[in-house]
This record gives sequence, C-alpha cells and structure tokens, in this order.
Amino acid sequence: MSGSELMKTAIEIVKNSIESVLPDRAVKDTLKDLNLQDVFLVSVGKAAWRMAKAAFDVLNGKIRKGIVITKYGHSEGPIDDFEIYEAGHPIPDENTMRATRRVMEIVEELNEKDTVLFLLSGGGSALFELPMEGVSLEELQKITDSLLKSGANIEEINTVRKHLSQVKGGRFAEKIFPARVVTLVLSDVLGDRIDVVASGPTSPDASTSEEAIRILERYRISVSNEVKKALLKETPKHLSNVEIHVLGNVQKVCEAAKKIATEKGFNSEILTTTLDCEAKEAGRFIASIMKEIKFRDRPLEKPAAVIFGGETVVHVKGNGLGGRNQELALSAAIALEGVEGVVLCSVGTDGTDGPTDAAGGIVDGRTAKILKEMGEDPVEYLENNDSYNALKKAGALLKTGPTGTNVNDLIIGLVI
Repeated sequence: MSGSELMKTAIEIVKNSIESVLPDRAVKDTLKDLNLQDVFLVSVGKAAWRMAKAAFDVLNGKIRKGIVITKYGHSEGPIDDFEIYEAGHPIPDENTMRATRRVMEIVEELNEKDTVLFLLSGGGSALFELPMEGVSLEELQKITDSLLKSGANIEEINTVRKHLSQVKGGRFAEKIFPARVVTLVLSDVLGDRIDVVASGPTSPDASTSEEAIRILERYRISVSNEVKKALLKETPKHLSNVEIHVLGNVQKVCEAAKKIATEKGFNSEILTTTLDCEAKEAGRFIASIMKEIKFRDRPLEKPAAVIFGGETVVHVKGNGLGGRNQELALSAAIALEGVEGVVLCSVGTDGTDGPTDAAGGIVDGRTAKILKEMGEDPVEYLENNDSYNALKKAGALLKTGPTGTNVNDLIIGLVI
C-alpha cells in the first residue's frame, strides 16, 4: 500500500467511524421508549440541529414549541416552525444571550404538568448562557478565553462557567421546577460526567464555589468583585425533576474505528479512550508507539491500527492559529519524520478543531520534510501554536465540515 493509499484509508476509517455514531438513530430509539406527549423541546450544542430533527421526526405533533441553539454554520435548515439560533463557540456572544433569553421566556410559566425535552451535546457551555447578575458578557468572554488558553481542562473550565451562570450547573432545571425535564445527552466529556457536558444545565452539580475560585487562582486569572461575589453562590446539588439518558460517547466512536480498521485488514487496538494531556506531548507519545510497531512489531504486529479517544489541551504561548488536533498532528509529524509506512490522523468528531475551518490534521513521515523543503521549520510553528498554517502549507489539514455529532476527539495511527 502506497503512502497516499494509506492516507486515504485513514480518512475513510475516520469518516465512517464518525458516521456510525451520528445521534439521529440514538435519539429516535430512545424517544420511542419514553412515550412523551406535548413537550417543549430545547436542543443545545454542536449536534443540536441533528438531535432536534430526529426528535421532530419521532414526536411530530407532540411538540408544542421547539428551539435549537447551535454553533455558527451547524444548522442544516428549517425544522417546521422551530426557532433556530446560531451563536458563538467556544466563546459566548450576543446571539448566545439572545437565544438563551428566548428559551427562558418560553419556559417561564411552566408547571408540574409540563415536560421539557432537553437535547444536549458538546459546545453547549458557550451556546447556552445567561451570566449571573453583575457579571457582564464581556468579562465572561475574557475569563473563558483566558481559561482556554491557559491549558485548563474542560472540567476546570466548566466548573468556573457553572458558577457564573444562571442556567448552568443544574440551575436551568431548578428555575423551571416543578416542570419535568427529560434530558438526552451526547457526551463529549471523558468518563461521561453529565454535570460537565455543556456545563450540565439540567444536572445536579458536583463542583463547588470553592473549587471554582481555586481554579481561577491556579491559572492566575484576575476577576472583578462582581465575579467574586457571583462565584460564592452555590449551584444545586439535588434536583427532583430531572431524567437523564446518555446516547453516545467517545468509547462508541473508538469501537467503531476498531471494527472498521479490522475489516480493512489491520491488527487493531484501542489504547485509550481517556487521552487527556498536552496535545504536543500526546503527538510525540503516539508517534513513539507507531515507531515501536514499525521497527519491532510491538505492541501490535504490522499492519496495525492504534486508536485513541479523548480530549487534549493546548497551553497557548504563541500567537499562531490552530486547534488541539492540529497541534497533536504537527507534533507527531515532527517525531515521525523520515519513517515510511505510517499515517496519523487526529480529528474533532464535530468537524471543527479550535477556531479554524479544519477538523484536524493527517500526517505521515513526509510531512515535516515537506515543510523543511519549503524553508520552513515545523518546530517553530509548533512552539508558536501555529499548527494550522504549518499543516496547510504541507497539505495536511483535514476538513470535513460540521458532522452533526460531538463525542471528543478521535486519533488513529496506521502502520504497515
């Protein structure tokens, strides 16, 4: 198999794996068993449109009102008379506030006889937001941006977000009590911490105000007195009006990738579904495993496929452009330089990686060499957190467009 054929195979495995875990079927199957009648539908997250459309197809005629809030470019068109909003991600914006206020208007007068069907997917933390009284959107944006660039993990970021929000950390469910909330969750959080997915608007919150304050101190993020005051208000720890169902997660997409790779003739293994470290460190580590397979046939014999799922972080020190998957791929490319018969593909399953139009990157033993032949230093690009431009020059960006799902990141290494 040539290098270009190996790259094509890696892309096929990734795309087919993501296709196999789109939320449509899971939403439909779950709703058929719940027998819901006369519901208010709220769908939030990067997969919000697909989840809402699947619910509409099953519950057509049983939905009193539907609202969808998703990331810019992730709506796929009208859904009957649903209200569809697009807003900022990963930083909330004015459209986030406008859409969330509209949700709160609709559910304001609900009583114990009413049911809200809440469809939740990753990205909801930025897309569903009303800051606590005294906390401005501008300061919330600044805090979120600082946390994202600091290398804080998603649990830390969302712990702070929950304590600055009127709707996160179970507060949405608390506000609409005694109405019932049935939540269907597409998890993008390692270990399926439901209170962390989209900052858990309908989940009792396990984090505390004290933890939120410590996180800001740890990353040396200064805040106003108004924010400090908001952080002291604790989130609900018990909710009696909530029913939660988990539809999909990173384990399922990794299992799909293993199955597809095996069918294509690779000795395949999932090495972890909880990858959680610096992206560039993960890239080097995965590259080292691939070289061990290439030169010593361990831990798997060639041809081999090693599969990883999780969510790495990037500690932004430079002023470049990229995302965690692109940074991981560039780091791996540097470590794999000159090695033949290897391909690594790292993608966000939602189709977007960081503030870019790429899902991630696909590299091999030639990628770093291509950059050097152009007179470029791939290490300098990595240190400047400029993986997007490095991979773009090397023809190593992978663009899928919005996929309609969001279950963390998928990394596949192929070795022949």
